[in-house]
Amino acid sequence: MAEFPQIVHHGALNGVTGSCHEWRVDADHSLLIDCGLFQGAETSGKAGAEHLEIDFPIGQIKALIVTHVHIDHVGRIPYLLAAGFDGPIYCSEPSALLLPLVLEDAVKVGFTRDRKLVERFLSLLERRLRPLSYDCWQDLDLGTPEPVFIRLQRAGHILGSAYVECRAGGEDAPVTVFSGDLGAPWAPLLPAPRPPRAAHTVVLESTYGDRNHEDRRNRRFRLQEVLEHALADGGTVLIPAFSIGRTQDLLYELEDLIHHGGSGPVKKGLPWEDLEIVVDSPLASRFTEAYRKLKPFWDAEARQRLKSGRHPLSFEQLTTVDSHADHMHTVDYLAKSKRPCVVIAASGMCAGGRIVNYLKAMLGDARHDIVFVGYQARGTPGSDIQYYGPRGGYVMLDGRRYEIRARIHQLSGYSAHAGQKDLLNFVRKIPTPPAIVRLVHGDEDAKSELRRRLGSLLPGTRVEIPH
Repeated sequence: MAEFPQIVHHGALNGVTGSCHEWRVDADHSLLIDCGLFQGAETSGKAGAEHLEIDFPIGQIKALIVTHVHIDHVGRIPYLLAAGFDGPIYCSEPSALLLPLVLEDAVKVGFTRDRKLVERFLSLLERRLRPLSYDCWQDLDLGTPEPVFIRLQRAGHILGSAYVECRAGGEDAPVTVFSGDLGAPWAPLLPAPRPPRAAHTVVLESTYGDRNHEDRRNRRFRLQEVLEHALADGGTVLIPAFSIGRTQDLLYELEDLIHHGGSGPVKKGLPWEDLEIVVDSPLASRFTEAYRKLKPFWDAEARQRLKSGRHPLSFEQLTTVDSHADHMHTVDYLAKSKRPCVVIAASGMCAGGRIVNYLKAMLGDARHDIVFVGYQARGTPGSDIQYYGPRGGYVMLDGRRYEIRARIHQLSGYSAHAGQKDLLNFVRKIPTPPAIVRLVHGDEDAKSELRRRLGSLLPGTRVEIPH
């Protein structure tokens, strides 16, 4: 006879994308935690683009819980609704504002650009959304013999991100924690995540389970150093960044560099206060505006900057590019001119979006620099540029070969993910060590190393790598 609760994984088992996990209360009632897209090399085989339809039973799934709104955690929600899921969608209050923006874009790319159909989908989504406050248990009223509760806690990954605590029964019932994506403790704008007060089982992401990041002071210094070096020859610095989270983090740090003036001019004759920062992404602009509306959810440092009259996400040197015509003009102008400029554009893994046109125009010119600030999944152009660029190699973009002569930089401190030390602390600081930790959302090397380290720290905890 089956023992409940059970955990069934529908994604993020053999890589870092496609997060989708089912928490089964009994044979007839379960919760789905995230329903994300697969990306990069992980789109091959079963997870391929031709198999985006939901390939698991959903009749028993009574609610969807969204940890945060990155596409690898929410991108298959339209397919879930199309498959007949008619339950509520629980998420944090900031995520309830951001999720329609993400899925509107996803529907336009993957389904239809018919405005009436898109609006019909968004109307359906709005009716299903159930925003929750952080740190409050919610009775889901599933009609099960034992009541089922969830609680969202701040995860520090992007604005609105949460890890989820689930329990079936009263206050003494065992708690299962789904980490979603955890953030580093020094992330701009966001309070650091705190470990749960109790957990029997932890489903833990392991993206950086085998390495740590630079601390915030070092990464800010490295960003300044890279920009001053890169802009000295009048080139453009391209920063591929996801429209939500990383873009706003970078704007926050760049505003601080401009405010304090670096350690001198960014290059001879160009003070920091005259350096233009371009965000070339209509979606990123919409997310940045939403971030501004969500100031009550910013951390104390960011709110203090506002009180002092500074505007971390809306400063004088910031230019946004909206129309496609303006985008192409900007690409052409920066590729031919010698005007120093910093351009932030999606997508973060160079797998599409406006960054691709910049790369086509600038990869072959040594005056320009590419700065990676986040994880590059295997099989993405970003991963190829990161690996082959320093070796004098090339990358394929839209079926054409582009030589890489631009300089390539990696700033690991700007990852929105927790590093190994942060992941270990998240589990280690739970007052009573969990009985089970299941590692997902990571490459095999990262999961194996994290399992080894957790086993050493918590010998009484069973650390599993599900397959």
